Amino acid sequence: METNFRKIIRYFFSGMLFIVPLVATAYVIYISFTWLDNLLGLPYPGLGFVIILGAITVFGYFTSNLAFKTFSTWFDHGMNRIPMVKLIYSSIKDLIGAFVGDKKKFSKPVLVLLNKENNLHQIGFVTQADLSELGLKDMISVYLPHAYNFSGDHFVISRDRVTPLNISGPVAMKYVVSGGVSGFARE
Repeated sequence: METNFRKIIRYFFSGMLFIVPLVATAYVIYISFTWLDNLLGLPYPGLGFVIILGAITVFGYFTSNLAFKTFSTWFDHGMNRIPMVKLIYSSIKDLIGAFVGDKKKFSKPVLVLLNKENNLHQIGFVTQADLSELGLKDMISVYLPHAYNFSGDHFVISRDRVTPLNISGPVAMKYVVSGGVSGFARE
């Protein structure tokens, strides 16, 4: 009787491991589509997502055009002259640019020695490899993301405490954000 109960419990957890991530993902997508559709007041589900995706793609096409780059540079310069707007605009632009575009920042995963005495390490990402402008010749800037969270800590640390890792940025980020559960499987 007890072995049958354990099998049932094991089957339940196996099913939960499959169903919960699937349902949670579908729910987040559904809520996002519904929110966008309500925001734009559209009658058909998913149409808001398609319109926004298309608009972003069209803007992406124009921003890669030489003539639009001049306008984009002028616009960025104007936005960066307005005191409070500059802080918000440039921070959001830099954050998005860290993940996409030509200036990706989370592409150099490293292992950081945090505590030599206890041999404590953490995986992070080099965000600035040269801090000589700050008078910190042998220092680099490293971002250490938190597990199960969209936050992290930023450290300026000596180069000799950092070891480059031979994995891609997305694989390292997935590993760190999952708390080390995801492993290093390449996708």
